[in-house]
Amino acid sequence: MVSQKVGNRAVGALVMVVGVLALAGCGSSDDAKPATQVAARVNSDEISVHQINNVLARTPNLKPEQVDMASSRVLERLIDQELLVQRAIDKKLDRNPQVMQAIEAARREILSRSYMEQFAATAEPPQPDAIKAFYDENPGLFAQRRIYTLQELNITIAADRVEALRAAVSAAGNLNDVVTWLRDNNLPFQAGGGVRAAEQLPLEALPRFAAMKDGQIGLVQTPQGVLVIYLAASRPQPLDLAAATPFIERFLLNRRKADMARDELKRLRDVAQIEYMGKFTAPVAGAPADAVDAPALLGNAAVPVSDAPAMAAPAAASSDALSAQALEKGVSGLK
Repeated sequence: MVSQKVGNRAVGALVMVVGVLALAGCGSSDDAKPATQVAARVNSDEISVHQINNVLARTPNLKPEQVDMASSRVLERLIDQELLVQRAIDKKLDRNPQVMQAIEAARREILSRSYMEQFAATAEPPQPDAIKAFYDENPGLFAQRRIYTLQELNITIAADRVEALRAAVSAAGNLNDVVTWLRDNNLPFQAGGGVRAAEQLPLEALPRFAAMKDGQIGLVQTPQGVLVIYLAASRPQPLDLAAATPFIERFLLNRRKADMARDELKRLRDVAQIEYMGKFTAPVAGAPADAVDAPALLGNAAVPVSDAPAMAAPAAASSDALSAQALEKGVSGLK
């Protein structure tokens, strides 16, 4: 048995490696291997082309001309992982209780996520009439879309002082007047801002932004406090229905998948026999189920409705060079 003095960070790193390769099929040579071409042999174990392709499939923005170079880099990373796994097994870290629990937790997460992704994959794409209705219901995103130049004050404030702040904002001639009031009342804040397109703003708050005129100050309550926003400038940049259709279709499909995931979790709970033990009790009926996050179980397959950036167009790659960070993301998809 490995000494219990193994540090949590070291154990965590080794767990990640063991979990990645165990779940991705990089086990010992005694395990049954898929009939794929061998890319490398590391001591008595093999790394297959199938494993490399699995990583490449999770690497975003990979161009055809970059595949050969990316494959070589992925193979070197898999060799490093295999060497660490072999060393960990030699030291019997796979029998360490903390490691075993972490591997089991990873297995359960992967299985539950896989089921929800498979279940949500049955969602049907939205029909043209639904796409058109969404377009018409959100003119601020499309027909009347604007690009906003904003200045922001993110304010931490107690609930009983929000009305006083609201009055100060209404009386302010500019954002500096609000800053002066905050300092006079010893209220902490952080200044920020930038240029944002309509789809980069919270969807539920977009009608308020769309109604604002240049030079106006608005106030939005957030879970952390209050956001005071000064609209310094804006310019129109509308999207017609044809240009908006791909984004709307993806957004509505993701929203449908999220709804399906929540409904399926509710159904499974309703038919299951769940008995709370010890100090744990069933949540009060009607209370928000903070512990159950259906979209999180779906990974990228579902996007919560409140996530306005889901409507944003994909960002263009900043460089043709193969990104090491992109490769890391591909490898991390195996975890």
